[in-house]
Amino acid sequence: MLEELLKQNRSTRGFDETQKIDAETLKKWISYTRYCGSAANRQPLKYCILNEKDDVEGLLALTKWAAALPKEHLPKPHQHPVAFVVILQDTSISNGQFVMVDVGIAAQTILLSAVEEGYAGCMLGAFDSKKVQSYLNLKANLVPRLVIALGKGIENIQLVDCTDSNNYYRQDGVHYVPKRTMDELLIEKEK
Repeated sequence: MLEELLKQNRSTRGFDETQKIDAETLKKWISYTRYCGSAANRQPLKYCILNEKDDVEGLLALTKWAAALPKEHLPKPHQHPVAFVVILQDTSISNGQFVMVDVGIAAQTILLSAVEEGYAGCMLGAFDSKKVQSYLNLKANLVPRLVIALGKGIENIQLVDCTDSNNYYRQDGVHYVPKRTMDELLIEKEK
């Protein structure tokens, strides 16, 4: 079951805009992050959810998508996400260098929760933190660290083994995601 969720959890950049996600569903997914590990159990993360069209479009304008596919201009018109979860670091709670580990754990938890219910998402790190902080009208101690776009995915995404490059690409309407083989991942201890 976990293996299937992980395979389905692909960075999706095209969504069905008619399939909304209500605030209660987003809150439920965020509530699961409460059970996740946190460095020194500091729990410095907070979350801001957006699921109203105008709010989503405003935040979308502050993000950049799919750097490896600059000619694609993603997401395409009428394929925008219908919700965002912005993961924030509360800087009044010290977590040192490990805050981004906590962010990764929380993001994966939210995305796996979404996939389990038939939705898809994309983690976005390409944004100006100060602009997003201003757009969300956040206090100075709440710093945006990651944006997660969410919605009902409409893309055909296929995993393939890496050959000469691990850059994702599109061909004939299919988004291909090369993954390293197990032989490349495992390193044996030197004798």
